[in-house]
Amino acid sequence: MNLKEKLEYHYKAFNFTQIEPDPLQFPHIYKDEKDIEVMAFISSVFAYGTVAQIINTLNKIVGIMNNQPHKFIINADMRNLKDKLEGMKHRFYNENDIRFFFLALKKVYEKHGSLKNLFLRGYREKEPNLKSSISAFSKEMLNTTNSVNNLKELSNGLKFMFPLPEKGSACKRMNLFLRWMVRKDELDFGLWNEIPAGKLIIPVDTHIAKIARNLKLTSRKVVSWKMAEEITENLKKYDPDDPVKYDFALCHIGMRKLKL
Repeated sequence: MNLKEKLEYHYKAFNFTQIEPDPLQFPHIYKDEKDIEVMAFISSVFAYGTVAQIINTLNKIVGIMNNQPHKFIINADMRNLKDKLEGMKHRFYNENDIRFFFLALKKVYEKHGSLKNLFLRGYREKEPNLKSSISAFSKEMLNTTNSVNNLKELSNGLKFMFPLPEKGSACKRMNLFLRWMVRKDELDFGLWNEIPAGKLIIPVDTHIAKIARNLKLTSRKVVSWKMAEEITENLKKYDPDDPVKYDFALCHIGMRKLKL
């Protein structure tokens, strides 16, 4: 098989039956679009570390939310979050980071109604991809987190939640969330249909970076925004309208140490 045939084969093979273990399994718990959106965003923000760590943390969060993520965020306040999140941490995030994040999310939903509405405020149709849109969204989330929680300075954990592409970050977790929201198939939800899938950038982690180098989809050694753009542009040779559709399969081939 040539590379196009291999990519298409694995895209079809890694269907919904192969979803676990993956943070994407958590928004799939829900049917209501508000629950799906907020749980997808939370799942993406915590999508770093080992897959076992990610699944463990997200299971805890679902339990804390009593399986009602949108209702939980809308009704969140400093006191009940302090009790419910006591002792909770995930890699670089401590319980304060998580509490401040949830309170910022509440403010976004109060002010904009949805994360989509906030993101679309910074979306520019003429831009070739979502770099400037991600930057605008991340800056707004950082500003909201700062103002809602009256912080003198954002912690490293909070800054890590909302990286900026212009500073070189590959923005893997944000690109992952956008893939889930924009693309539409049995894995991805397609709730943000105002944005074409061709503008997405592949979420690059160590698994994607390694496979992409092996497939000559990138010549870069350091994971960065430029690497993510280069991989995406090369994948457009195989599907110009939906290059990021191969992401789930490529990532899981790397995670599970399978052969392409």
